[in-house]
Amino acid sequence: MNVILFGPPGCGKGTQSKRLVAERGWVQLSTGDMLRAAKAAGSELGKRVAAIMDAGDLVSDAIVIELIEERLPEAEAAGGAIFDGFPRTVAQAEALDAALARRGSKVECVIRLMVDDKELVARMEKRAAEEGRADDNIEAFKVRLKNYQDQTAQLIPFYAAQGKMREVPGMGSVDDVAAGISAALSVN
Repeated sequence: MNVILFGPPGCGKGTQSKRLVAERGWVQLSTGDMLRAAKAAGSELGKRVAAIMDAGDLVSDAIVIELIEERLPEAEAAGGAIFDGFPRTVAQAEALDAALARRGSKVECVIRLMVDDKELVARMEKRAAEEGRADDNIEAFKVRLKNYQDQTAQLIPFYAAQGKMREVPGMGSVDDVAAGISAALSVN
């Protein structure tokens, strides 16, 4: 099963993805994690994306899609993928659909985690203090949230029209949100 965890930065996609990996054995495809790893490795790709990420802007579709396609065989072998932070644009969603279709697969479900902006800021500040991520400063976060609102939120009608969108309240405890996700997945 291929599932997209969808929502603004700080809504809990990463936390819930890790739970699904532990519970179901699926592969988490977090473009943010992949890009941060490339940046930390100092690879050519990492050097290209470092400045973009630190400013809170979106990395090009071509780079992100290349990263995702490299990991699809691993996800297939595990029985499913959890796309965390991808797709972020309609063009990426269309590219993902095409990449999966070439492999005889598709996105079965999109879980939209619903969290208000005030809570998102509080979560970002906590994560910045705990993890020290360069992209978790208030200015970069505001850029990321605006990018989400301007570009990524356009995916809501895209996936709703396909009948794949499931909304899950993301304001409760980690366990409550996980239960909501499990219920949404059981619909498929």
